[in-house]
Amino acid sequence: MDEILELLQENSRLTAKEIATMLKKPESLVKKIITKLEKDGVIVKYGAVVNPEKLSKKKETVQAWIEIKIAPERESGFDSLADRIARFPQVRSLYLMSGGYDLLALVEGKTLQEVAYFVSQKLATLDRVQSTGTHFMLKKYKDNGAMISGREKSTRLAVVA
Repeated sequence: MDEILELLQENSRLTAKEIATMLKKPESLVKKIITKLEKDGVIVKYGAVVNPEKLSKKKETVQAWIEIKIAPERESGFDSLADRIARFPQVRSLYLMSGGYDLLALVEGKTLQEVAYFVSQKLATLDRVQSTGTHFMLKKYKDNGAMISGREKSTRLAVVA
């Protein structure tokens, strides 16, 4: 099961037949395992990593990482507020973190002003949100394990003695 997940995480376009060949297992078994993983919610979604700089018609979006410090709730801790924040369509990803803040959200909007409005008027005004810190994404070099810049090899300079 772990081997199948690793292969699908690396390339979600692999067919059950290709995975079966790679793992030397029957295709029917691989199909059955994948179906179970999907049904049990282990596999939540399939996707592609896209290099936005290579698109012919660039989708203009602004992304920002938002650090969120919150007061946990007595019975549910961070979960109830995290669930509420995750439901905003602007929030692409949300994580519980250790360190100086509690949650880290990846937020997306059409403009810098749209993201700033969301943070100041929607997110920061929620009960139990104590503070936020915003870091706008300027450029992606690597996303979900895939190089975006197009350079796969190291570009380190040679050491000359």
